[in-house]
Amino acid sequence: MARRVTKLARTGAARAGQAKEGRPHILHLHSTFAAGGKELRSVRLMNAWGPNVGHSIVSAVPERMEAAHHILRAIPVAYPANFPSLAGRPTLGRLQKLARAMKGYDLILTYNWGAIDAVMAHTLFGEAMGLPPLIHHEDGFNEDELKRLKKRRNWYRRIALGRASGLVVPSQKLEEIALVDWAQPLGRVKHIPNGIATAGFAKKPRSDALRGVIKRKAEFWVGTMAGLRKIKNLPRLVRAFAGLPEEWRLVIVGEGPEEDAIRAEADRLDIGHRLHLPGFVPDPANYVGLFDIFALSSDSEQFPISVIEAMAAGVAVVAPAVGDILEMVAPANGPYISTAGDEASLAGSLRELAASAQLRASLGAANREKARAQFDEKSMIEAYRRLYSSAMGRAKLG
Repeated sequence: MARRVTKLARTGAARAGQAKEGRPHILHLHSTFAAGGKELRSVRLMNAWGPNVGHSIVSAVPERMEAAHHILRAIPVAYPANFPSLAGRPTLGRLQKLARAMKGYDLILTYNWGAIDAVMAHTLFGEAMGLPPLIHHEDGFNEDELKRLKKRRNWYRRIALGRASGLVVPSQKLEEIALVDWAQPLGRVKHIPNGIATAGFAKKPRSDALRGVIKRKAEFWVGTMAGLRKIKNLPRLVRAFAGLPEEWRLVIVGEGPEEDAIRAEADRLDIGHRLHLPGFVPDPANYVGLFDIFALSSDSEQFPISVIEAMAAGVAVVAPAVGDILEMVAPANGPYISTAGDEASLAGSLRELAASAQLRASLGAANREKARAQFDEKSMIEAYRRLYSSAMGRAKLG
């Protein structure tokens, strides 16, 4: 990260230099640039475009920039230190400042509610200021919109997205919300499912591939990869797991504010010795194949990349039927996707799969086949390439 921080003071010069070279320069305005699903997807796209495309990245939460570590060194990238805050009251004066800061780029990409004020600024002042085209991305909701969408936010999105060149969503559920609740025209909404480099998950991981945790020969793992946040409801997974035999371990890869609550629930159920929390570990292809069952317990998801990663590694999936998960897994795995919020059903699915290695292997093989056929990143990258290139009026990006 230190190499990139030195670029902060040179943002203006870097932008001018890229324009001079004829290299397109994309401004990314993120709700956060932590190493989560949508951030790492953005990084994969940057890496795919290669050194012929420059990028400037702004986070609404400036201290969360972990995804920057995954950008290839050859990629020209800057982190504008003087960019106006993406958070605050949407006053005309503040929106004007945001609009001015978006001048001089070739394309603006905004991500989630945390960057929606920049979208509004673009709609209000974009034409008068000659701003570049803007494409917005929505990947899901936090706890504050879990039970129902906020009407005020729906109206704000309707207005803010009025001049956007596109609205990208990864799931069918979000596509429906965009068309109905946000009243977006069909031509503006682009449904692009998430994808990964599925071939990288084929190799069997080493037993010590996870930092600080070694899988013993007599052990079986229920594993997950998730931010330790309330919306992931990981104490529910702890409870659903608690009834499995002693040789099973629960491995939760991720970091976040709910770690103490997860540990407390495991201790309450006297299974703290069977819980492993190694923190965030990059490169899931190196370790997700150690899981005998992949499990989610989230209250809300859309199109979770972690499910695709587990499928590509040949792992059976247990999860609630939120977002597109039921449609994502292989048909044979469908019965183990439980009704959202049904903890007893989640626990029952875990028990059934834990009892049969043959069933786990069969479901895992079906999941791997579907992941390779439908969710490889090549299709995703090409879809984004066409969309971004079209918005900029270029034949091909990268």
